[in-house]
Amino acid sequence: MITPKFFIEKLHNEGIDFFAGVPDSLLKNVCAYITDHFDQHHNIIAANEGGAIALAAGYHLATGKVGCVYMQNSGEGNAINPLASLTDREVYNIPVLLLIGWRGRPGVHDEPQHVKQGKITTSLLNTLSINYDVLGKDESVATQQIDKAIAEIKTTGQAYALVVEKDTFDTYALKQSSTNSLTLTREEAIRIVAESIPANAVIVSTTGMISRELFEYRTAMGQSHERDFLTVGSMGHASMIALGIALQQPHRPVYCFDGDGAAIMHLGNMAIVGNKRPGNYVHIVFNNGAHDSVGGQPTVGFDIDLVEIAHAVHYAHAERVETLEALQEAISNLNHEQLSLIEVRVKKGNRKDLGRPTTTPIQNKDALMHFLAK
Repeated sequence: MITPKFFIEKLHNEGIDFFAGVPDSLLKNVCAYITDHFDQHHNIIAANEGGAIALAAGYHLATGKVGCVYMQNSGEGNAINPLASLTDREVYNIPVLLLIGWRGRPGVHDEPQHVKQGKITTSLLNTLSINYDVLGKDESVATQQIDKAIAEIKTTGQAYALVVEKDTFDTYALKQSSTNSLTLTREEAIRIVAESIPANAVIVSTTGMISRELFEYRTAMGQSHERDFLTVGSMGHASMIALGIALQQPHRPVYCFDGDGAAIMHLGNMAIVGNKRPGNYVHIVFNNGAHDSVGGQPTVGFDIDLVEIAHAVHYAHAERVETLEALQEAISNLNHEQLSLIEVRVKKGNRKDLGRPTTTPIQNKDALMHFLAK
């Protein structure tokens, strides 16, 4: 393995001192090192990967220098538009160094949502005419690859990618890890809401820990999983899936279990939900101010007002809670005939022995559709 210190210092010596992106589990150690060693103007955790590409483009326009954008390979989808229509050599020809975590690499076991993306990770780069290397796990090899990448970027002015496999970077513990004084855990909050919903209601839960904790709650209670759609991939889109269900079954309460990072990634979705005003829609945002599933890197969840945003885009009711008692009261007072949002502020972290869903995504889908057809 290579150390994050070696890697980032090598980039810095080559003139790269601006970073933007969305944290990834395979990149969490190097992202932690960047967080500890670069200020907020030189390391920006973007709402989504496309925004990070645009940030790097703006940085280049202002300085003439090259920025580095980090992402999980699932984020390639968000990045394709600016890579094809902004930085591409046939448009503005803006250089950027991509650092891409390769989840689901063929031959390496991974979760179902990563399998397809893993298969097409490098072919997408080929389609975009972006040259790449799979970053070596030996520092001498990595040095040669970085030199090659920088030389090509300087010569062509085009994007270049370093694709990162599992166990490429050595461990680095984030020193600037923030904590909060909140006492309510996300898992406890999920339990409170899940045990209180009407019998005919369904839940669409977002990717990451929220879906895992909801699944384990059902299992612990001996309950069926048929009322829950676990959005194991497609980060940021759970609210639109929930809207699609709510509009077609207006007499059924539909809950969206969202996270702060996911909600912020596609914040415009709230505007569409608000515009359609489904009275049977309850939007629960579990906000811990962090990308908890990929290393605890911060979001801007505590720096923006999700309740005011909800009001501004015409949610009929929106409130913020931070305690068990306040959440219980908010849930008991819900009106299932008006569009509502509850922002639940929770502490960071999760149970270390938290499992993953034991059903496949297709089994999950089929069970939910059978329930919705009743």
